[in-house]
Amino acid sequence: MPRQPATETSGSTSGGLSKAKPEGLASDNGRTSIADGVVAKIAGMAAREIGGVYAMGAGMGRTMGAMREHIPGMGKSVAQGVAVEVGERQAAVDIDLVVEYGVAIPALAQAVRDNVIRSVERMCGLDVVEVNIAVDDIHLPDDDQNDDDADADREPRVQ
Repeated sequence: MPRQPATETSGSTSGGLSKAKPEGLASDNGRTSIADGVVAKIAGMAAREIGGVYAMGAGMGRTMGAMREHIPGMGKSVAQGVAVEVGERQAAVDIDLVVEYGVAIPALAQAVRDNVIRSVERMCGLDVVEVNIAVDDIHLPDDDQNDDDADADREPRVQ
């Protein structure tokens, strides 16, 4: 019986990696499950790769994330602002964004959506059925300066 070309997917595990889309996470030899946190991290990294994304997460989530960064042994969470639902073959992703001022939000949302879908499908083999994006805030160029300047210009209330 002749061997099948490498570009076709078959049940056989010999012959290296296939260039065709994988058949799925289940085979005759076993099943692969992917945790929600794995998909959330991939989606978070993919969203951050797009220019114009300033931060991720809603107001309280960003505050808790900033506090978490200051705790020894804890780092910045890549999945901050990302919620996922993962099934056996499909995933749905919800993302909260803070965008840079001046960026076209519809174009940014579409670029984030496309990159998240491409990354999750390529890395996990899951079909991404939806990526919902909520823009929670906009970062203004002088926001970072205002926090420092407000304290410096304020006169003490008591002497």
